[in-house]
Amino acid sequence: MLMRLKFYETCDDHLIERYTITPEQLRFTKSPKESIELAKQDKNRHAILVFAEEKLVTFFVLHEKDGVKPYSTNKDALLIRSFSTDYHEQGKGYAKAALQLLPDFVQEHFPHINELVLGVNVPNISAQALYTKCGFVDEGRQVLGFNDELIVMSYDIER
Repeated sequence: MLMRLKFYETCDDHLIERYTITPEQLRFTKSPKESIELAKQDKNRHAILVFAEEKLVTFFVLHEKDGVKPYSTNKDALLIRSFSTDYHEQGKGYAKAALQLLPDFVQEHFPHINELVLGVNVPNISAQALYTKCGFVDEGRQVLGFNDELIVMSYDIER
C-alpha cells in the first residue's frame, strides 16, 4: 500500500469534512478541523495529512518552537500533536505506517530537527503501545494536557 504524508492545503478541505473522529477519540485529541484553524493562526503549526493511496486516513500537527517547550528543552525538537486516525480506518496499521514515514518527512522538510516529542494521555494505553512500537521512548516525565496528565515520549532522528 502506497502511503504518503503531505502538508495541508485549503484544497484538502473536502477531505477534512469527510474525516470521521468520534467523541471517544476527542477525549484524547483535537479534531482536524480545530487543529487546522489553530495552524492557520500560528505559522509554527503545520497540519499534516496522511494518505493511503488517495484516501485520507490519518492526521496530525507538527509544532515547532514554543509548542515544544512544555515537552522538551531541545530547541531542535518538533512536537507531534492532535494525532488521530479516521474512525473508519482504525486498526489497519495506518497510524504505525505514518509514524514510520515521519522521520524521513521531517528530515526533508525540517532538516534542523533532531528529535520528535509528543504527549500521550495516561489512560490511552493503546496509543502508548503504538508509539513505543514505533521507537518512541517514555521520558519518565509528565505534563498537564487539555484533559489529563500526558506522558512525554521522544524519538531521536538520526543524522
